[in-house]
Amino acid sequence: MTPTQGDVTGPRPLPLLDARPPERRDAARNRVALLEAAQRLIERCGIDKVTMDAVAEAAGVGKGTVFRRFESREGLMGALLNHSETEWQAAVISGPPPLGPGAEPWERLLAFGRSRLETTLKHADLIRNAGRAGTRSFAAYSFAAMHVRYLLTQLGVTGDLPLLAVAIMAPLEAPILDQQVRIEGLDVGRVYDGWADLAGRIVGASPYPPPTGGVSATRT
Repeated sequence: MTPTQGDVTGPRPLPLLDARPPERRDAARNRVALLEAAQRLIERCGIDKVTMDAVAEAAGVGKGTVFRRFESREGLMGALLNHSETEWQAAVISGPPPLGPGAEPWERLLAFGRSRLETTLKHADLIRNAGRAGTRSFAAYSFAAMHVRYLLTQLGVTGDLPLLAVAIMAPLEAPILDQQVRIEGLDVGRVYDGWADLAGRIVGASPYPPPTGGVSATRT
């Protein structure tokens, strides 16, 4: 079953993060071209070397076009982050199991933790450069929190579900992972195992089933 806001308020699907009025085709093409140019620069030069001038040159447009679309470098980084968040949300809503519908709630929760850990590590530099004090946008966080609350409900967990969802999500956020993985040097597999143990204790499923695949620590 796909998580919906109907679990709380009615049968209304969760919106994708970047849902907005439809763009003109040329405007949508320009936005995608700029984001792709920025992503190529990040992959080639590193995120600290990506400027609005460099993106404009790589995309073959004037610098004013980039500023009109994204307003600032932080806005550009936020748009890149939103794009990746939208893809992740689509995988949660309608992608293959266990992250998407079709798996048991506990398997989906484990898949959520694994994928969130991977994507946070992959986009850690992008999250920091988006100017949100090392966190994702409110809309992105709200979507993930709604999904976790939905799974907790499916698992029959009782108590203050919003706070329990926060407890499950907090170890997967960029500032925590940055401290544990980059500064303290903890192995990513150890971090995931610890998170899964925490989740299992909250839902009463500890010891949890062993993970089916490794956790990547690739960064953007």
